[in-house]
Amino acid sequence: MTKEDILNVLKNVIDPDLKKDLVTLKMIKNLEVKDKLIKFDIELTTPACPLKEKIKSDCELHLKKYNSNIKSQINFTSNVMPSNGKSKIKNIKNIIAVSSGKGGVGKSTICSNLAVGLGRLGAKVGLVDADIFGPSIPTMFNCENQQPEIKKINNKNIIVPLTQYGIKLLSMGFLIPNNKAVIWRGPMASSALKQFIIDVEWGDLDYLFVDMPPGTSDIHITLSQNFPISGAIIITTPQKVSLNDVNKSISMYNQKQTEVPILGVIENMSYFSPKELPNKKYYLFGKNGGKKIAKKYNLNLLGEIPIDEEIMNTSDNGFPISLKDSRISKIYKDICQNIARIIAINNSK
Repeated sequence: MTKEDILNVLKNVIDPDLKKDLVTLKMIKNLEVKDKLIKFDIELTTPACPLKEKIKSDCELHLKKYNSNIKSQINFTSNVMPSNGKSKIKNIKNIIAVSSGKGGVGKSTICSNLAVGLGRLGAKVGLVDADIFGPSIPTMFNCENQQPEIKKINNKNIIVPLTQYGIKLLSMGFLIPNNKAVIWRGPMASSALKQFIIDVEWGDLDYLFVDMPPGTSDIHITLSQNFPISGAIIITTPQKVSLNDVNKSISMYNQKQTEVPILGVIENMSYFSPKELPNKKYYLFGKNGGKKIAKKYNLNLLGEIPIDEEIMNTSDNGFPISLKDSRISKIYKDICQNIARIIAINNSK
C-alpha cells in the first residue's frame, strides 16, 4: 500500500458539515504507511467539532473495506478557519459579537461561559468587555482588582490583556475603579472599543468574543464597520418585552451599513427545573420565545439555558459554570459546538 492508495480511500470520507471529502479539504496530515499500519492526523476546522468521532469511524470503516487487515491510528489536530474578511488584526481569526436587545437578559453571563466553554474544548479565546459604561466581565472572572500591563512597542502603548481560566480578557472595569462612573459621549466609547481590539497584545486567537452593551448604539456601529465580524449571537429571554427588543437587534445587524451574519439565538431563563424534579420544566417567563424569533428570521436556535441558582452563584463568585462538569455546563458545551460548527461552515464558503 502507498500513501496515494490510502488517500484515494479517504476521498470517500465526507466532512458532514463542509460536504466535501477530507482529502480535498486537505484535512489529512502526517500520513504514514508501514506494512498494514496506517497513521495520520485529521486536522479539524475547530477543536469544538461535535462530529469528530463520526469522521474517525467513517475513516476506519473505509480503510477496513479496502483491506480488512489494516490497523489505523488516527489523531485529531485543529486549525480554526479564519473569517473571510480582511482583519486589521491578522492573528485574530474570528470575532464574535454577543448582543441583546435589552439589558438584564444574562448576556455577559452567557458570553463569559461561551468563551470558557470554547477554551475548554481546546480553542484559543479572548474576550472584550465592550459594555464601556456597565462592565461585568471583571466580576464574572474574579479579577475586579487587577489591572493590565502596558507595553511600549514602536513608541506606541500596547495593552497586555489579563488571562484568567485560559481566557485573555480586557474590560474598562480593569481601568476604572468600581466606584467611578464612565461619563463619556458616544465617540469616546467607540474610540475605546477600537483601542481595546487593535492596541492589544492578543497573541494568536481562534475566537475573540465581544460582549456588547444592550440595545443598538455607536459601539455596535463601530464594531461592525471597522472589523470583519464572523457573526453575532443574539441573547433573549422568552417574554414578549425581550423579544420586541430582539427584533431591533436583528434589524440592526441586517442593515446594509452594519451588515453582520447572525449565527443564531440563545434563549436564557427558558425554564426552571427543581432539584427534586430535574425532568420537570416550569416556564416562568413564557414558552418558546426563542424558537419563535429564530423561526421568524430563519435563524439557528443555538440553545436554551434554564434558570438555575448555580449559574448565579458561580457568576457572582467569579467562576463561570462552564468550568465545572454539570448539567448546565453540558448545555453550554453543546452551544459552543453549534457556534464553532456554524462559523466553520460560513468561513468555508
